[in-house]
Amino acid sequence: MNRLFLLTLLALLSNLGSVRSLGAQDLVIANARIIVGTGTVINQGSIVVRGGRITSVSAGPATVPGVQTIDARGATAMPGFIDGHRHVNTGPDEKEQMQQLLDAGYTTILSGGGPAEGNVTLKEHIEKGVIKGPRIIPSGRVDLGNSTPEAARAEVRRLAALGVKFIGEQALTPKPGPTARELENLRAIVDESKKVGVWVQIHAVSPQAMMAAVDAGVPKLVHTPHFGWLSFEDAKRVAAAGVKQLSTIGFGVPVFGVFADDNKPRFRDGKPWPESILDGDGRGQEAGYKAVNARTSWDAGVIYGYGTDTGYAPRAGLEHELKSLNLMFSTQDIIKLLGPNTASYIEMSDQLGTLEAGKLADIVLLGGNPLDGYWNLLTTKLVIKGGVIVSDQR
Repeated sequence: MNRLFLLTLLALLSNLGSVRSLGAQDLVIANARIIVGTGTVINQGSIVVRGGRITSVSAGPATVPGVQTIDARGATAMPGFIDGHRHVNTGPDEKEQMQQLLDAGYTTILSGGGPAEGNVTLKEHIEKGVIKGPRIIPSGRVDLGNSTPEAARAEVRRLAALGVKFIGEQALTPKPGPTARELENLRAIVDESKKVGVWVQIHAVSPQAMMAAVDAGVPKLVHTPHFGWLSFEDAKRVAAAGVKQLSTIGFGVPVFGVFADDNKPRFRDGKPWPESILDGDGRGQEAGYKAVNARTSWDAGVIYGYGTDTGYAPRAGLEHELKSLNLMFSTQDIIKLLGPNTASYIEMSDQLGTLEAGKLADIVLLGGNPLDGYWNLLTTKLVIKGGVIVSDQR
């Protein structure tokens, strides 16, 4: 009995030590250009972090005795990056993949693929300190095309019991539009989601699928449509309904240099572009639809956030999405889109998306000024997640 007690005590102390090692640090970031995320820029200021949260953001110096100070002279501080639709899951390479995400500047990821159970396991591995990584928001999938309303409701309840907060992998038929069965099941999961407290987000990649989802009461859209033009009137309907949307506008844009250094255009899975675009219209027209439709949504007042819908190297995926966004958006727009708008999409505006007192200390230090060009968002030097330095590339 004594031996069992001793072993239990040792295990408890070991676990406490593990948790303590993950504890948030008290920090002062000094001499930084601070992009708050609200439109305010402090050219030389300080950020004070205590207990994992920001306690102050101010111009000029801030002296806190006994607290580690990071001299960020020449660097830019901005909110940690959030990807609202990234393909991640548990697996043998999760440690390396999660560190790559941190190194790219991501501190929060809404999972966009794979079994829900794997999403939850990955989240637990990070929260328990088994590996380092961004905070993971798990998602799950409910079949719309081969299900019944009763089965769809049951799956929503099952996923909610697992701890999934976003039901996110459903796809509506884009052309000629959703089937009657899809819409019946969609209305069922929207109704059930309200009862169990989860969010429904839909892959609606054509304007007709998008508007059908809005009419069914879907609160979130994973994609900007890439099959046909979105009218300004429909975009205003989306905004008026309070539906939030993610970018993913790099979907139809060719990728270079990621899968092979041969200067050949490829789709995001490494296959030839444009013939490998899923259900493509031909000659990569999707890239044009997405870019213009993105600006239409933005100009109509839709809360438009950031999502890559990718699974390849995080920094390369970040560069690809930013490059595509830059076609239609200013750097000021991109910062709003990447920060507060995506925080709103994942329902964490009170915690993330801006550098303000009371929010989680998710901070990226960049070597350049992103207001001078999106490419400076690729110059990550230091990443802080919840007050803990999780990537140091200085």
